[in-house]
Amino acid sequence: MKNIPVRNIRRGHPGDFGIQDIAEMTAGKGMVQALHRHDFFYVLALEKGAGKHEVDFVPYVIGNHAVYFLRPGQVHQLRLNAGSTGFMMQFTTGFCHHTQLLRRVGACNAYVDREGNVLRVLKDIFREYQQQQAQYREVIQSSLHIFLITLLRLQQQPATDNANTYTQERLEALLSLLETHIHTQKRASQYAAMLHLSLYQLNAVTRAALGKTVSALINEHIILEAKRLLLATTAQVSRIAEQLGYEDVSYFIRFFKKQTGYTPEAFRSNNG
Repeated sequence: MKNIPVRNIRRGHPGDFGIQDIAEMTAGKGMVQALHRHDFFYVLALEKGAGKHEVDFVPYVIGNHAVYFLRPGQVHQLRLNAGSTGFMMQFTTGFCHHTQLLRRVGACNAYVDREGNVLRVLKDIFREYQQQQAQYREVIQSSLHIFLITLLRLQQQPATDNANTYTQERLEALLSLLETHIHTQKRASQYAAMLHLSLYQLNAVTRAALGKTVSALINEHIILEAKRLLLATTAQVSRIAEQLGYEDVSYFIRFFKKQTGYTPEAFRSNNG
């Protein structure tokens, strides 16, 4: 992922947090961001808006009350039409210490804030950020906690029984391991061992939560990483295969085609 362009949301902000009023930032004009990634959490929350947003190659049509939450490493491109209002916010893991909440919220990229609860929290955060009174950072960090809980409430009501809580926790742990180890660890048994589970137990978790096996989830992550590199860099396929941990480029090409129906070069050509 080293060669994918990284674009700051706003220049001149402190290195671990920033928030902007979209209307002020765009001065009533439209905005276009080409395909890029970032190494921080990114929030786009719209009160009024129109345009298109593509996150990890999944397209979304932007509308009023839309909220987008991106994890570090995700790639996206954005076209925001003139007249859009709302907030853009970014922060690092170091600024927001609510790791478990971040994982749960990060499992979903798009939300709908019909009641305006998310916007109300962000307005408070923006005011604190603008005024910067005593201990404003601590106030913002506390408000971020409220913000994350508010986003979770927009999802389906979380299960409360022990079995489903256990499944969710194990799934979150697996997804975290995939983000870290996908370039070097590609066997389902390896992730089961890291989680101190049998492969049967881990497959039961992913089937219950997502309706798919661990191996299928691993393959999806590999293909997503490959697509990011193919579309966001000019690296040769052999180099991309190497970055993803494949010594045999021919094997990687066959694997990619089996999963997508295209060779890596054809995918790049069709989507470039």
